[in-house]
Amino acid sequence: MIPAQNDTLIRQINDCFYRLSGKPLYAPGAAAVDQWLHEEAPYGILAHNTAADPRFIYANKHALASFRYTPDEILAVPSRLSASEQDRQERQRMLEIVLRDGIVYNYTGPRVDKYGNSFTIYDGIVWELRNASGEVWGQAALFWTDELKRPEWFRRMPD
Repeated sequence: MIPAQNDTLIRQINDCFYRLSGKPLYAPGAAAVDQWLHEEAPYGILAHNTAADPRFIYANKHALASFRYTPDEILAVPSRLSASEQDRQERQRMLEIVLRDGIVYNYTGPRVDKYGNSFTIYDGIVWELRNASGEVWGQAALFWTDELKRPEWFRRMPD
């Protein structure tokens, strides 16, 4: 069962994605969309807040497994630490484009897990999280950890 706080966050993250992309995050035939996105999605979903040094506020099970954190641990991690020191400048440039444009598609880049092991995220989509009055409260990302394997529904996402 998805914890209530995560249920609310994934719903808000999905709503923000829909407003920017015109499509909800895909959950193939799932009756409980939020639960599917949290527990079964074959892609990672992460979100961080707007603090001076943003911290993660959400990670689905795929993201937790990719970064090798527990749910409690990831909430204490500044999101900048998801990239190695040499890759943080490129990550920051991408986040600035998201601030300007609201959403970025097809982002690929290196990341590091809890133990400092490198891995690559592919076909990332990063978008702003805004409340009903347009105030930004964070940024979210969808990413894949397999370079080539994508379901048919994802291939139909916009570029």
